[in-house]
Amino acid sequence: MKTYLVGGALRDRLLGLPVSDRDWLVVGATPEEMTQRGYLPVGRDFPVFLHPQTREEYALARTERKSAPGYRGFTVHAAPDVTLEQDLARRDLTINSIALPAELAGDGGQFSLNLEALVDPFNGQRDLRDKVLRHVTDAFREDPVRILRVARFAARFHQFGVAPETMALMREMVDAGEVDALVPERVWQELARGLMEARPSRMFAVLHECGALERLLPELDLAAARMRALDRAAQVGAPLPVRFACVMRGLGPALPTLCERWRVPIDERDLALLVDREGGHIDAATELDAAQVMDLLERCDAIRKPQRFEQALLACECGVPGDRAGRYAPRPRLAAALAAAQAVATDSIARDAQRAGATGPKIGEAIRAARVAAVASISRA
Repeated sequence: MKTYLVGGALRDRLLGLPVSDRDWLVVGATPEEMTQRGYLPVGRDFPVFLHPQTREEYALARTERKSAPGYRGFTVHAAPDVTLEQDLARRDLTINSIALPAELAGDGGQFSLNLEALVDPFNGQRDLRDKVLRHVTDAFREDPVRILRVARFAARFHQFGVAPETMALMREMVDAGEVDALVPERVWQELARGLMEARPSRMFAVLHECGALERLLPELDLAAARMRALDRAAQVGAPLPVRFACVMRGLGPALPTLCERWRVPIDERDLALLVDREGGHIDAATELDAAQVMDLLERCDAIRKPQRFEQALLACECGVPGDRAGRYAPRPRLAAALAAAQAVATDSIARDAQRAGATGPKIGEAIRAARVAAVASISRA
């Protein structure tokens, strides 16, 4: 039984980046041996275990054989006779197919790196130096999720290019219908992770180049303004709903269908729909009078959901260049208007209206009139 540190931890350490997660590979062991040593089994599709103390993941060395189309269309073989090189060969990219004996990895995330001890049969270190995303072997074609992963890595390591032979293989997989068999949950998982990378526009560019974008997101075009807004959202550290709203703005009636097809979570879906519907009105807020501003706040449900409205403002701000000082003019106007509307004492207005004999809609009209007056007062200030 031999244990190795593998994958992303070594890649990031070689790139001089912080190491957050460490994955371990066990060669020459059986599931029974792992459980006898106190490891907790957690893998559903292949043998993965949690260390009894650190809770880090330890996977048994395995090979994979294609058995049907799609993400789950392969058979896993995990056994003591699977070698380290065989396991590294079934991985996606050369930069992720490097291993280090566990006894040399140490305990901390910033472990000392013995370059001579690295096991690198597919020249991952060379591709790290040359800034190339290259598939390991033809086994890459066995899992269509790897197309999405390459696009996601291109968004993370945006200085890296995709090797021509890897791009050609990805196109072959798309033409063979492999991406058509992907399940919605996995597609959204990879898209969401890619959106949170440093330059998310590159994910969409790579998907477009290999033909996968047209299969997965045929509604989406790569308009320069759309991609600039997305990357600007990444630059300011915007959360996922804002980034998704930036890239989906302008899709109109196609947007609900897209969200349903990929089972987009509620927060991301609702903000994208809001920005798509009201983005133009938000951008034009400086031209609206007090009543129109109040209409906009009501349509956005801003008083009940101010945090979501703030995210809508940020998504719109990322999509429209600021003035010479870099300011997005609608923001102070709408922020002040929302604060004024929220400050209206609705309880006392409702009581006064009731004393005057008003009921139901009339009370609502009185509250709205007070809010419009409050918005108008800050407009004159």
